[in-house]
Amino acid sequence: MHIGLIGLGKMGLPMRERLRSKGIQVSGFDRNPVLSDAGSLTELAAQLTVPRLVWVMVPSGSATSAVVTDLAEVLSEGDLVIEGGNSRYTDDLRHAEQLASRGIRYLDCGVSGGVWGRENGYGLMVGGNETDVAEAMPVFDALRPEGDRADGFVHAGSVGAGHYAKMVHNGIEYGLMQAYAEGYELLESQEIIQDVGGILRAWQSGTVIRSWLLELAVRAVKEDPGLSRIAGFVEDSGEGRWSVEEALAAEVPAPVISAAVFARFTSRQEDSSAMKLVAALRGQFGGHAVRQASGPDTAAPAQRSQTEAEQAIGETGAPE
Repeated sequence: MHIGLIGLGKMGLPMRERLRSKGIQVSGFDRNPVLSDAGSLTELAAQLTVPRLVWVMVPSGSATSAVVTDLAEVLSEGDLVIEGGNSRYTDDLRHAEQLASRGIRYLDCGVSGGVWGRENGYGLMVGGNETDVAEAMPVFDALRPEGDRADGFVHAGSVGAGHYAKMVHNGIEYGLMQAYAEGYELLESQEIIQDVGGILRAWQSGTVIRSWLLELAVRAVKEDPGLSRIAGFVEDSGEGRWSVEEALAAEVPAPVISAAVFARFTSRQEDSSAMKLVAALRGQFGGHAVRQASGPDTAAPAQRSQTEAEQAIGETGAPE
């Protein structure tokens, strides 16, 4: 199977590597010519066998819309586009309609796994036609974690369902990180507590709050005890806000997710230990940049190593 992959950033580049390691032939296109296998979208389309399958992995919003518009011009009737960025589900409805006018099929796929997906596999939430999903299953199987097909993959529903599921996933993620962060700050505030890192490590085994996020919190605190080199400023990439907006529209109470979103706004007004851990966790699982604390000896701790090419891409395709 030979597919096209547009966007070779923090998510797209390791996805290409994982796909190739699983026997999927991939031609990638990126604004960085060092990474690209094609000089243009037209050249990329020419490399693929008809009907073509093209996966889009670029930042949500105007960048994704621009790529979809360009693909409508270079692809043909019967081709299939999978949009794997963190787009809002309402954009999927518009993009699917735009491509359908040219006879081009469309799936949306929420992707979770961050910079660790290359080794561990990605969680995939897909929306679209069942026949189209079945056609793309070799790609989904290559990307998801090893094991039963139900592990790490779901056909969530019609177009938009995949990104809606990913939006809710990220809203939950906001709440979980905030709870860990507030617990961390409580531990830091007590003089009787002498080994915060040790407590976090102890929680990793046998407790009801053990999780991958907790493992990453342990890693972050080990790399930077006291998180003195990270400013407590946390960005939000959209999905948390969208989750709150959807909760309001559906009249579904979501106090934890809402509070976690507002806590990130608070982080932009004051420097707190809790928000330092949230910032550190985003750096750990997603490779997101962290703001350095001001003052001497405050170089940001080393996160998972990246190639110069990955750094040149910037935030292209970065997950929450």
